Amino acid sequence: MKAFVALVHRELIEHRGAFVLAPLILVAVMFVPTLISFATGRVDGRFTGFLFAAAPMRVYEFGFLAFGGAWCLYLIGVLFFYCADGFSADKRNNAMLFWKSMPVSDFKMLLAKLTATLTILPAMIYATALLSALLLFAIAFVSSSFSGAGGLVMLSHVGLVYLQIALALLLVLVIGLLWYLPFTALVGAMATVVGRWAIPLSLLLPGLVAVAEWVVLGGLSPVHTNTWRYLSYRADFQVSQGYLENWFSTDVPFSVSAFANDLIARTDWVQIGLGAVFAIVAIYLASEYRRRVNDN
Repeated sequence: MKAFVALVHRELIEHRGAFVLAPLILVAVMFVPTLISFATGRVDGRFTGFLFAAAPMRVYEFGFLAFGGAWCLYLIGVLFFYCADGFSADKRNNAMLFWKSMPVSDFKMLLAKLTATLTILPAMIYATALLSALLLFAIAFVSSSFSGAGGLVMLSHVGLVYLQIALALLLVLVIGLLWYLPFTALVGAMATVVGRWAIPLSLLLPGLVAVAEWVVLGGLSPVHTNTWRYLSYRADFQVSQGYLENWFSTDVPFSVSAFANDLIARTDWVQIGLGAVFAIVAIYLASEYRRRVNDN
């Protein structure tokens, strides 16, 4: 177990640039100019303070959700590039013989990389999203204090809002990672064969399957096949529908319990289970390819 944890930790060390340093740099790029603008008077603190004071919790809720959504999109993109790079890194940097000499199977090695995509790497992005929300509140708090609108009053209410949206974001992160697990596993499995070309080839492969179905069974076009419809369904994680869609048009406070009940009820757990099975099978086949190729 210790060896497996060490392998997962190794993935963070080797890819901390994308999952730790780059997010922190992005946070600095977003907030440092804002702070300088306030300090130099480029932004009227009284005006922004009155804006926050008019509907402080609503502004903060929208801001936190916007930052959370942006970081989720960043995570999806980075994870796919990580899978294309991380699953082929051992072969590319000539470290394969070293790792082959360890008492760890190829399947366990690749499973550790897949585990990293579900745990420690997304956790770094989640922590960055929480940091962004804290900095957003700091700006709102200072601005409302400038306007004399009672920043301490807002401070007494923002803790609950922060906790609720943080929990909602965590739920979205967990379910979203499970929903897209077969896609990341497919990219990772293909990366053991073709390296960094795994991303374009992973996008091309489903299209070829849809074209093959269209040629064999007929139809209007490849995008009207069952394959294409299924892939479109699996690629669409409908987090913005349901509760969020209705909540945006009201003025009621955000409720994490209502959001969680709605998201859990709308999630196709059968598809998540099938996706997990597909991911394990794909990683196993990739490990067998890796073992046999390098043994020869």
